[in-house]
Amino acid sequence: MTEALTLYKLMILYMLERVDFPLTNSQISEFILDKGYTNYFAVQQAVNELQQSGLVSSRKARGTTYLSPTQEGRDTLSYFQDRIPQAIIEDIVSYLKEHRYELKSEVSVRSNYYPGMGTDYTARLQVLEGKGTLIDLALTVPDEQTAAVICGNWEKKSQEIYAYLMDSLL
Repeated sequence: MTEALTLYKLMILYMLERVDFPLTNSQISEFILDKGYTNYFAVQQAVNELQQSGLVSSRKARGTTYLSPTQEGRDTLSYFQDRIPQAIIEDIVSYLKEHRYELKSEVSVRSNYYPGMGTDYTARLQVLEGKGTLIDLALTVPDEQTAAVICGNWEKKSQEIYAYLMDSLL
C-alpha cells in the first residue's frame, strides 16, 4: 500500500503543478475515482499526508478545501515525477485540458461569510483570474441566513453581476 499511496501523492502533486490555480479536494478526488485508480479513502489519506508533510497547502472556505502545491511539493515532484507511469501522466494532461474551463471557473469564483459587528454578517464575494483579483466585494447584511443566500447566488450569478457593474461604471 505504501508504494501505491506514494503514487497517489505524486499524481496529486502533478495535477496541482499542471494548473495555475488551486484545485479542490473534490476535483482531484473526482478525477482519480472516475479513472478507477483507487478508492475515496486512499485519495483522502494521500491528500492528508501531503498537507501534513507540507507538500501541499490548503485553504478552506464554506466547506470546500482548495489545494495548492508548496515549493517543497514542487521540488519533491521534480525529483520523483519519473515514478508516475506515462499512461497516468497522459490521463492527467488530457483531463486537465478537457476540463480546464470548468475546473478554473469552480475555483475562480469565491464566496464566504463571517460574523461582523453585533448580529451582522459580512459576505465576501470574489472573482479571481490567474493571480489577480477581478472583483472583491464585501457586503454587510443583517443575518447569517441572508449572507448564506448571497454567497450561494454569487456562485451562480457572478459573471452577470460583474458584467452589470462594468457596464454601469464605464
